[in-house]
This record gives sequence, C-alpha cells and structure tokens, in this order.
Amino acid sequence: MNKRFNFASVTAISLVTLALSSFTTTVFAKSANFTEQQIKQVEHIKEEALKSDLAWDIVESLTTEVGPRMPGTPGDEAGVAWAVAKFNAMGFDKVWTEPATFPKWIRYSESASVVSPSPQKLHITALGGSISTPKDGVEAEVIEFETLADLENAPEDAAKGKIVFINYRMDRHRDGNGYGPAVKARSGGAVAAAKKGAVGYVMRSVSTAHHRFAHTGGSHYKEGVTKIVSSAISNADADQLQRLIALGKPVTININVQAKSMGEGTSYNVIGEITGQEFPEEYVLIGGHLDSWDLGTGALDDGAGVAITMAAAKFATAQEKPKRSVRVVLFAAEEFGLWGAKAYAKAHESELSNIVAAAESDFGADKIWGIESNVDDNSLPVIKEIAQMLESLNVEYIETNAAGGGPDLVPLRPFKVPSFRLAQDGTDYFNYHHTADDTLDKIDPVKLRQNAAVYAVFTYMAANSKTKISGKK
Repeated sequence: MNKRFNFASVTAISLVTLALSSFTTTVFAKSANFTEQQIKQVEHIKEEALKSDLAWDIVESLTTEVGPRMPGTPGDEAGVAWAVAKFNAMGFDKVWTEPATFPKWIRYSESASVVSPSPQKLHITALGGSISTPKDGVEAEVIEFETLADLENAPEDAAKGKIVFINYRMDRHRDGNGYGPAVKARSGGAVAAAKKGAVGYVMRSVSTAHHRFAHTGGSHYKEGVTKIVSSAISNADADQLQRLIALGKPVTININVQAKSMGEGTSYNVIGEITGQEFPEEYVLIGGHLDSWDLGTGALDDGAGVAITMAAAKFATAQEKPKRSVRVVLFAAEEFGLWGAKAYAKAHESELSNIVAAAESDFGADKIWGIESNVDDNSLPVIKEIAQMLESLNVEYIETNAAGGGPDLVPLRPFKVPSFRLAQDGTDYFNYHHTADDTLDKIDPVKLRQNAAVYAVFTYMAANSKTKISGKK
C-alpha cells in the first residue's frame, strides 16, 4: 500500500494522544449528557481512529477497483455493487439500496483549438449536460466578458455569431466561499450567451489551480432558449486566450464536443445502518455521495467522504451498540443535481423527524478545523460538549448555529433536520475539483485519519447523548 508519510503530522497526533487522559477528567466534571464511561469511550475512539488506515483502505478500494462513477455509466453501477458489498463486509446490521432517477448524459469526446491568429491547442472539457457540436465543431470569433453579469447586461445582439468566453477568476478561501460566485457562470453561462446570439460558450474553469486541466461540472439549458455548446478551459488556456484577445486582432477558435443526453437514468442510494439498542427509530445520518465525474477517479470528490463516514460509523460503534442508530447514506447522482438526495428526502419524508444529527463529508480530505451546528437552542449544551471533546483534534467551535450541511442535505432543510458542518480546510480543494487530477495520490492518509476521528466522535456523541438533539422549530 503506497501511502504518504508525514512525520510532523504523526508526531502531532502522538502529542494529542498523550494529552487525552488528563483532558477526559476535565470534560467529565462538566458533562450533563454523558457518563464517565462514555467520555472514556470517546477518547478510545479518537486513539483508534488516529492510528487506523480503515478510511484509506476504503477509498483506495473504491478508486482502484471501481474508478470513476459518473451517473448512468458502468462505473456507477459497479460503485453501487461495491458499496453494498463493502457495507456487508464491514458488518453493518442493515444494508439496502433505494432508486433515484436523473437525466442521463454521456460524454464521448472533446477538443478545442485557436484557429487564428496563432493556431494552438486548448485544453477543454464539456460541461455536464452540454449538447454536441457538429462533427467538425463550431468555429467562430471569441468575445470576452469578465463576469456572467457583464454578459447579461450587454446589448441584445452583443455576441451574435460569436463564441462567448467568460473569464472570471475564482478566489481561493479556506471555506471555499469563492465557489458560489464562480459557479454561476458554469450553471447559466450557455443560456445567457445564447440569448445574446452566441453560437458557442466557453468559460475559465471554476478552479484555483495552476495546472493545465479543465474542470467540468453541471450546466443547464432553459426552455425556449437555443441550446449551444457549453464548455470550460483550463486556467492556463484562459490566460493564453485573454492575452491573444488583448493583442487587438480577432481571435477565432474551434470547439468540438460530442456528447448525448439519453433520457432518464436510474441509480441507487446505498445505505448501511448500525441499529441503536435504546431508540432504534432515531438515527444519526452521515455520508457522502457515491458518484463522481468521469475525468478522474473521484478520490476527493467524493470517495474521501464515502470512506470517512463509513469508517467513522465503525469506529463509533466498535465497542457496543449505540443508543440511537447510525445510518451512513451514500447518495446517488449528486453531480447531476442532488438527485439521490431528493429521492431520499421524498422516500423518508414521514420519518425525517427521527434524524438527531446529519452531516455530509463532501469537501475533500484536508483536516477538519471547525464544527458548526444548526439546532434548537435546547440542544446547544450537547453541541458544546461535543465541540469540547473535539478540541484535542484541533477542531474549533463555530458558534453561529447556522450550518447548512453538505450539498446532499439541502433537500432536508425544509424539514428542520438538525444539521452540522464539520468544516474541512478547502484551501486547495478547487485545484483538483472535477478534473482528471482528482486521484488517490492527492489524499494524505494522516489527514484522512483526523477526518475519520472527528466524524467518529461526533457520531458517537450524537447517538448516545442523554439529551436528544433537535432541529430548530
């Protein structure tokens, strides 16, 4: 097994472990929701998770034995079979699947080049849902806009007969807040360009990287608006295109995308549960999404989340059955629009009030630095105790109590489910997001262990708290 070795990280974890026993006594003296034995068990869970390679073994297996898992592909089908088998092999009490339908789309090929004034290749990818170009591609002069808003505010025929290029640069932040402004151009750029008369659309990738990989992702069309090819180029190629345009001569490019929308597809949420012994109908929900884009092997997005939460559930329940059930949901077809999450919310609508805590890992595999809740005020004392037990893992308490949870928890928001954000460091996440560079070597096993430890502590304490955690009224 070829794992990275980080001596500094291992040393830091050893120091954390040495401090645990004295920290236990301090926390227990203040605890109203956990017994002394439970607090000791929390420390044991930390120690076991920090020295275990279970999460690594899971994500290595998924990305190696299955690989990319785009919805509707053989890889997606293999991923579902893999997940069912892995849950069973890990000894989960219940394992089952639930169908989720989605609009199926397949990518066949993609290429692009500058035709004039300086012929050269561009590194491009079709955005999810894009139509095909003619077999010889679409060729036209490029018109540049800095932002989607600039395009939308341009004259009605500003792009007539041209290929629109949006050149918005994504900002880098630990919490990934640069993603929202950048992704607007990916979602709606082709529609806005078509309204201005464009024959094609290309954008700077939603990316913080310096490599020459293009980043894919979902895009959308609108009824009544002409469909044009929707694509993204690498940051390096966007810089080159910008420089060519700045020379003042017309720049012509050719985009050739061959793809196909194939109607309705079906995939499956895969669910594993460890049944609670006191309140089995109540449960902690953790998970990630099982699907990925097709360019890489989906290691960071979201093989890591799958591995972290599967391993955490086992760590949290290794010694004894929890009071409440622990349910790991591996959502289907997230990349195409949260289709598995929507199906889960619909199928379980009558019982969503039984969820005592929900958290999704879908932001890579860098260290978790914070915990944020979205719960009823009466539950905050429990959350503070959980946060206190996470301090030795270098996790801080974010007191805003306004967590949105991960993407697949969005369909649960109307039901006031108590949601959590276990905030990972996303400084480098968008270097690899939705690219061919999203591969296993980008995961640090030591950081992965810390993620699994945090999720395990969170899961154990939420499942065993004397006070049931509730959502906001």
